[in-house]
Amino acid sequence: MAGSSASDWPPAAERGRAGPLVVAEDEALLDDLLRLCAAAGVVPEVAPGLPGRRGAWERASLILVGDDCAARVARAASGLRREGVVLVGRDPDDPGIWRRAVELGAQGVALLPANETWLVDRIADATEEAGRPALTVGVIGGRGGAGASTLACALAVSSGRMERRTVLIDADPLGGGLDVLFGGEKAEGLRWPAFADSRGRVAGQALEEALPELHSLRLLSWDRGMCASVPPDAMRSVLAAARRRGGAVVVDLPRRLDDAAVEALGQLDMGLLVVPSELRAVVAAQRVASTVGTVLGDLRMVVRGPCGAGLDGEEIARLLGLPLAGEVPSDPGLPDALAAGRPPGADRGPLAGFCAEFWAQVTADGSGGPL
Repeated sequence: MAGSSASDWPPAAERGRAGPLVVAEDEALLDDLLRLCAAAGVVPEVAPGLPGRRGAWERASLILVGDDCAARVARAASGLRREGVVLVGRDPDDPGIWRRAVELGAQGVALLPANETWLVDRIADATEEAGRPALTVGVIGGRGGAGASTLACALAVSSGRMERRTVLIDADPLGGGLDVLFGGEKAEGLRWPAFADSRGRVAGQALEEALPELHSLRLLSWDRGMCASVPPDAMRSVLAAARRRGGAVVVDLPRRLDDAAVEALGQLDMGLLVVPSELRAVVAAQRVASTVGTVLGDLRMVVRGPCGAGLDGEEIARLLGLPLAGEVPSDPGLPDALAAGRPPGADRGPLAGFCAEFWAQVTADGSGGPL
């Protein structure tokens, strides 16, 4: 944002999104504060010198006061002391900034550029909705072709249908992209390559608005380009941003866990291991379960039918030593639905029924955390 000025930025009300109040006259300092607000994904209200709009000081989620305006603002706001005021300066060798912060009633002092990362986090914290993090469920196949991606999509579709904020994250770079299962490969919005360089904090609302919206959910998918992985830092930042917004986050995990997938496992509330009711699949699933279990404390099993040869859900759960989350019978209507561009779980059937029961169960007993 270097080179911008207060006149270049529309008021927050015009953008339909609340932001902090910035009080500064120094052009260089103001440019830096606008840049940091942009990094946090918010648009501030700018008040050169003094807050001019009635109620702006009282209602702002956060107030950033430039050191050049500290004395004047302290006098004007002497009877309006409040929380959430930060004094921003540049000179680390100026001991007077701490005295001015006390006079202003500021709860913190940020010295640029040293405290830029802290200030971006502070701006994002004050602006984003505060609440419980999303219930985050990971889905992984016990063997190749187990149907983990299908179940992950169906769970997300079911959650979105309940008018719950839902984000589906495709953590399998070799899966071809979950947007294809939604018939949304041409949908506008960002894919994983755009987030590959993400570090530190990612603003949750900015992330949500950047992703394609399909079937009442937001989807972060892979594209068909050459990018075949993202660094663990990117996975950590993006998944944390999605979780801060609340609701539900569903993660489709690869069977061969790379560093990014291991990072995702560390943020899950629960994992679902999808196991076809076949002896060979059970043997393969044992290896996956032993690997995932070292990172994830709550791993449950979903059996995909039809069951036969004496291998019902309870028996497979006993063999694997995992709690049984449920059984999903074959869904004969699924191939036709996919061919018509309808994602898994969009039509009535066994798969949609399982997903509805799953969300009802974890909501009722609190076993997966609050929703």
